[in-house]
Amino acid sequence: MATVTASQLNCYGTSSGQAQMGGLRNQSMMTHSGLRSLNMVVDRLQVKTTSSRSVSRKSGKKEGQNTVTDMPSTKIICGLGMNLVFLASEVGPWSKTGGLGDVLGGLPPAMAAKGHRVMTVSPRYDQYKDAWDTNVSVELKLGDITETVRFFHCYKRGVDRVFVDHPMFLEKVWGKTGSKIYGPTTGLDYQDNQLRFSLLCQASDHLMFPIFAALEAPRVLNLNSNKYFSGPYGEDVVFIANDWHTALLPCYLETMYQSRGIYTNAKVAFCIHNIAYQGRFAFSDFSLLNLPDEFKSSFDFIDGYNKPVKGRKINWMKAGILESDRVLTVSPYYAEELLSGKEKGVELDNIIRKTGITGIINGMDVQEWNPVTDKYIDVKYDAETVTEAKSLLKEALQAEVGLPVDRNIPLIGFIGRLEEQKGSDILVEAISKFVGENVQIVILGTGKKAMEKQIEELEIIYPDKARGVAKFNIPLAHMLIAGADFMLIPSRFEPCGLIQLHAMRYGTVPIVASTGGLVDTVKEGFTGFQMGAFNVECKAVDPADVDAIAINVERALATYGTPALKEMIQNCMAQDFSWKEPARLWEKMLLSLGVTGSEAGIEGDEIAPQAKENVATP
Repeated sequence: MATVTASQLNCYGTSSGQAQMGGLRNQSMMTHSGLRSLNMVVDRLQVKTTSSRSVSRKSGKKEGQNTVTDMPSTKIICGLGMNLVFLASEVGPWSKTGGLGDVLGGLPPAMAAKGHRVMTVSPRYDQYKDAWDTNVSVELKLGDITETVRFFHCYKRGVDRVFVDHPMFLEKVWGKTGSKIYGPTTGLDYQDNQLRFSLLCQASDHLMFPIFAALEAPRVLNLNSNKYFSGPYGEDVVFIANDWHTALLPCYLETMYQSRGIYTNAKVAFCIHNIAYQGRFAFSDFSLLNLPDEFKSSFDFIDGYNKPVKGRKINWMKAGILESDRVLTVSPYYAEELLSGKEKGVELDNIIRKTGITGIINGMDVQEWNPVTDKYIDVKYDAETVTEAKSLLKEALQAEVGLPVDRNIPLIGFIGRLEEQKGSDILVEAISKFVGENVQIVILGTGKKAMEKQIEELEIIYPDKARGVAKFNIPLAHMLIAGADFMLIPSRFEPCGLIQLHAMRYGTVPIVASTGGLVDTVKEGFTGFQMGAFNVECKAVDPADVDAIAINVERALATYGTPALKEMIQNCMAQDFSWKEPARLWEKMLLSLGVTGSEAGIEGDEIAPQAKENVATP
């Protein structure tokens, strides 16, 4: 078992007469824990979310009484809503390689907008200018290694963003693209990933035994940025663990907290964003996790692969599924696929059948992706002006990438990682089958070097027809979403997908493989074209999939300039892919866990900014 050797918690307060600063710079320890504060301004949120429940059972103080004399006197009562703590290896926009970062960037603010108190915990991969050192510093002994971690914090869009600081995270990432969070190159992991993400989970505190950073943060961080909540979150918490990197959370919650009478009412929801990544390690590595032997069966796993070792292994995701109170994934159809068999369930289908699984489709950032306000496109537009605007934006896109400028040529886009999952290898082989049509195609993405070379050679092979840009280029991504007529998404499997959501919001009609969230979000003949399911085997390109792309591209091109396509564009732009409905479904599911004090929040939209934001000085 890990041994805690030291712990320090320093909280800053203001002396009488001093102007108070926001966030952690002025924190003073209060006896109330995670409660909503009613100050002099009574607004709609306060009226709808207050109740008669008493203040913290531990304080022994009368309602409204403070323990720090230099803090303003406020009446503290419990509010409706939940205390939610999300733990993930990445959180957008600070760290993001794909859909996981997007979800952690968008779902927590949507839950906060409904009146819940929300925290995220993730590694500090960079010196984020808006995250302040909390002065909470702890030491943790893992085997023969003693490590020190610190907590950094910022408050944005109603969410406490907490970052776990350690050189093991910081030294791995060069630059701010987020492309090297998991490994130095695409497809190659860091050798110490198991230790890195175990460390994320095992930051320690004043209780003198090892725990997850995410488990301790709600209890020790005195966060006062939100005018509706003050102090630590307390113990009546719902934890949301995301993907294999955080799958140890329910194990540590049970063995190191609940067995000692702490977090007795807390629950864990485990969300699978991509089951292809499971955290499989040598079985002998179980001893490094500092867990009792009774958990071995939850980790025990045998597959037919030789990586990382041959034969018996431990599987972090398997344990997360079995030990959590509820299992979710990012779309209803993907949930069905995970249960369908070994192929799409990636050898965990039998485990998921035991626990059950709930699929909730992801939302998207409707502030960043909005054709009415998009800063990266020269012509802003809405559903009424989309036709003329997209013609102008197509010409700008063609000029940007060096294609012949002609607004009357249908243009197809592809944006995504260049790897087998996204089907970029299938697409490259399919281009020759439809490039003879009156069409242009632009491919934007980074990934495997061989695939990057493939798309860069398209300009040589099809100089007037195709361009491949193997760069991380956000402005060009926005230009492509806005300027293309169709967006091609040929994924072998796609848990949810965001590109099709962005495309539809901009009136760009998606042509998609029939898998995962692409089935849930794109309706054949109404908002796009379904190509059918592709072969999930990634070792070779299936000729049938190549033909499916060619056939469906030709089918889409046949609608170009017709009333049918114009109607489809209007249908796309009329869809609501914000986080509001997903947040409602998440709230319903989390409330069903029955954590003490959890009640529904309010029906409200996100209001930004909800509090002052901390901006650090370099």
